[in-house]
Amino acid sequence: MKKTALSRVMALLLASSTLTISQFALAHAHLKTPVPADKAVVNSSPQNLTLTFTEDVEVAFSGVEVLNAQHQPVAVEKAKLNDKQHDQLIVPIAQPLPSGSYQVNWHVLSVDGHKTKGSYSFSVK
Repeated sequence: MKKTALSRVMALLLASSTLTISQFALAHAHLKTPVPADKAVVNSSPQNLTLTFTEDVEVAFSGVEVLNAQHQPVAVEKAKLNDKQHDQLIVPIAQPLPSGSYQVNWHVLSVDGHKTKGSYSFSVK
């Protein structure tokens, strides 16, 4: 009987520690929805990039870089936080993008202090 109770306690401890570790792993701002979408082909140049993350981000410590097919930087304005949605960065594009492929490199600091970064691509017809 004592072995069964001990086994149950151990199982509960293991399950709770797994849940705790899972919550810490999810406590980072990951890119949820980029617009234009990853691997999208758009008919014309977007005026803005809109990057929505899984949690709120600190705009002062976040940034976005856009590179063309030759890996040259494209002129974009500084990322701004959506006033109504603090998990969303809006990046105005300074001049219309010509036809071609583009890579978006982003880095953010979430409000809980975790840094994440990543990249995705899209094309303009």
